[in-house]
Amino acid sequence: MNMHATALADAHLPDEQTSNFARDAIGDLSQHPKRLSPKYFYDATGSELFEAITRLPEYYPTRTELGILRDRGSEIAAIVPKGAALIEFGAGATTKVRLLLEKCAFGAYVPVDISGDFLKAQANALRRDFPGLAIHPVAADFTARFPLPAAIAATPKVGFFPGSTIGNFEPDEACDFLKSAHGILGKGALMIIGADLEKDERVLHDAYNDAAGVTARFNLNVLVRINRELGGNFDLSAFTHRAIYNRKRHRIEMHLISKKQQTVRMLGTSFSFRPGESIHTENSYKYSIDRFAALARGSGWQVRESWTDAKAMFSVHALIAE
Repeated sequence: MNMHATALADAHLPDEQTSNFARDAIGDLSQHPKRLSPKYFYDATGSELFEAITRLPEYYPTRTELGILRDRGSEIAAIVPKGAALIEFGAGATTKVRLLLEKCAFGAYVPVDISGDFLKAQANALRRDFPGLAIHPVAADFTARFPLPAAIAATPKVGFFPGSTIGNFEPDEACDFLKSAHGILGKGALMIIGADLEKDERVLHDAYNDAAGVTARFNLNVLVRINRELGGNFDLSAFTHRAIYNRKRHRIEMHLISKKQQTVRMLGTSFSFRPGESIHTENSYKYSIDRFAALARGSGWQVRESWTDAKAMFSVHALIAE
């Protein structure tokens, strides 16, 4: 048993999710360079901070995608089969999905997310506003294969993956996700998916380094979670947020930078940091229309339609499973 397994075995963690968090955090912080998975941003505080980010003047993706869904809703509705089931991968705030539910004649909605309690609350709110819609929440990791409810087995299916979340995957991971979604939805299914576009680097820099510091707090919150849930002793004042654009890889990179020489402990394991050393916490890949179409084709999908805003800041695509 290695030292990481020993630390976990001795920790008596309360549940499987916390054990997975501990395993990933210890493994990732032991890498060179160090990293942490962005999926651990989203505890209750992290989710609230992200919602605050979406309202910032510098952060264009959310309002731009909402504008596309609102302006192109009739065109999207025209290609959605009547009575289809809408399956949302990684269901979050319902603002975007409500636009589709209002415009399209869906017969069922299947929100998928790892948090069962969150799903239940969101489903209850939607049931009040869409009383004729059958809602079947599924608590699952949307990045892996999961079974759909039997009630929609014979129903045409439309996937929904908004918010440019596809950009948080490495290109091979994005391909794997699209292949998995293809297998879940089946041949002939549609997928409505958002993807952020390449643009002026200053716009990108400002979007991820906002003047109010909300993105910095969001980034640092992963260390708050480690301290609270895994008994870490990270000194938040000893790390600073940095987001940079990697032009060669077409991506924004988020980092937490150590301000000094320091050692941090978590679950009996020590991690040393040099001044200026980074914990790489997230990537956000930016696509061109052509590069996104190539990603879709390589994953078993064809682009049926693509829409952008007037300034070509963001894109929404309708894919069809081959």
